[in-house]
Amino acid sequence: MIDGGEAIRKLALNVVRYTGLAPLAKPFVGGIGAILMLHRVTATPEKPGSVNRHLYIAPEFLDAVIADMKANGYTFVTLDEAVERIKAGGKGGQFAAITADDAYRDNMTEALPVLEKHGAPVAIYVAPGLINGAADLWWEVVEDIVSARDRLLLTTPNGPVTIDCSTPGKKLQAFARLHDYLTLEVREEDQRAVLRELARSNGIELDARQGMLMNWDEIRAMAGHPLVTIGAHTVNHRNLKRLSEADARHEVDDVRRILQAELGEAPRHFAYPYGYASAVGGREVGFARDAGYASAVTTRHGVLRAEHAGFLQALPRISVNGRYQSVPHIRTMLSGVTTPLANAGKMLVTI
Repeated sequence: MIDGGEAIRKLALNVVRYTGLAPLAKPFVGGIGAILMLHRVTATPEKPGSVNRHLYIAPEFLDAVIADMKANGYTFVTLDEAVERIKAGGKGGQFAAITADDAYRDNMTEALPVLEKHGAPVAIYVAPGLINGAADLWWEVVEDIVSARDRLLLTTPNGPVTIDCSTPGKKLQAFARLHDYLTLEVREEDQRAVLRELARSNGIELDARQGMLMNWDEIRAMAGHPLVTIGAHTVNHRNLKRLSEADARHEVDDVRRILQAELGEAPRHFAYPYGYASAVGGREVGFARDAGYASAVTTRHGVLRAEHAGFLQALPRISVNGRYQSVPHIRTMLSGVTTPLANAGKMLVTI
């Protein structure tokens, strides 16, 4: 199912593509490079029609994107080199860095062979709480709850709410309702307890999703790979903007200590969970800067510009996701034309 917003975005991408605007505009708005954002890379998703399908791309698509970008002059670099190139104003030509959030196991089993084929480095952002089981892949749990029921009862401070899940359309609405409840209405600190009670009352096993992520031995093996950089993704994958200063600083600072203890090296790069405007602002960027990260990435859409040298802890990314598995779409995004469309007319994407 394609929602209205997705349909409009695809229409805009196709209009830009078929009018030939992207290649004409790229020399003027294409910037100096880009950071690509991945989550899962798998040829066999557990739920092909998932409401979370934006988190999945096929290995063949990743292969095609990298090959096309290389053919169009991009050099794939580590995040350390990307930072240096930004500081140098893009000297050395168009470049790209690949990042992957959450440390899904298929990053190792299915994405890494593609990256090895192309010699393309990747930074994988790890939230130790997700790996240890102290935090949940709540978006997967919510989908499983909605999928398993035709009707469910949500207990809220204002009383019980019955949610209809009897049709595919109703299930999509139910997912959106629970998503908003957990991310907007429930306190961030209480989200896990509320989710677990909702799962328990609906017969959903929470630990079944742990196998979707790498374990520490696998992360250590990946950290030793010459193409892989391990970055930080907070301790418990929490929305920093919804936390107190002390709790937010704990998430940003202590993840470095935990990863250093597990891997023998402190991470130099950071990714804000969620990464959109209601999850990261100037305060949170300050926390990442104070913690000493060389870079920090958001999920705000955009290409890199030389001016981002002053905003290294608030870098935009290009999402390579399951809703837009089209090389021409990615090519259009990389042209820079879609950056102002997604950011109220701004070419320089910052916080």
